[in-house]
Amino acid sequence: MKKLLVAGMLLALSGAAFAAEPTAQQTKMKTCNAEATGKKGEERKAFMKQCLSAKPAAPAAAAEPEIPLSQQNKMKKCNNDAVGKKGDERKVFMKACLSAK
Repeated sequence: MKKLLVAGMLLALSGAAFAAEPTAQQTKMKTCNAEATGKKGEERKAFMKQCLSAKPAAPAAAAEPEIPLSQQNKMKKCNNDAVGKKGDERKVFMKACLSAK
């Protein structure tokens, strides 16, 4: 009986730990609710529907790892970036651009 009681208490405590951290949906609801301050009736209902169905913006750096350019694409990009540079200045720029990771 004591083992069952202890197991129940552990289960209840672990459930409380999970409940303490808000889910993405809860966070989104809180944000949308704060933005809807001052809106009433149909206007609020339409805003909340639009806000909650919107996809979250992906963080710029963490979204996807940048795929390295092929040598040909890297050459095209560096050539476009080097417009207006001539002579030694262009050579130095192209060398740095093409050797960059």
